[in-house]
Amino acid sequence: MTDKAATFAQVKGLIEPFNEKGAELSESTTFAGDLEWDSLTVMDFVASIEDEFDILITMNQQAEIENVGQLVDAVEELKQ
Repeated sequence: MTDKAATFAQVKGLIEPFNEKGAELSESTTFAGDLEWDSLTVMDFVASIEDEFDILITMNQQAEIENVGQLVDAVEELKQ
């Protein structure tokens, strides 16, 4: 399993508790559209991502991340 695949699997596991709509999760799954998350859910989720990977995602980075694939790429970049 590649690092990116492992990161995707971890991110997917962290999304599950917040996936109240039961949306199918892929790299193209969007947080606002597919998962229908509000800003409070996003903040809680970002905190869980930051804790899991021991990283800090800035507000500017959060604004640019629209789907799961972009989040996985950002986590991969921040982990280094």
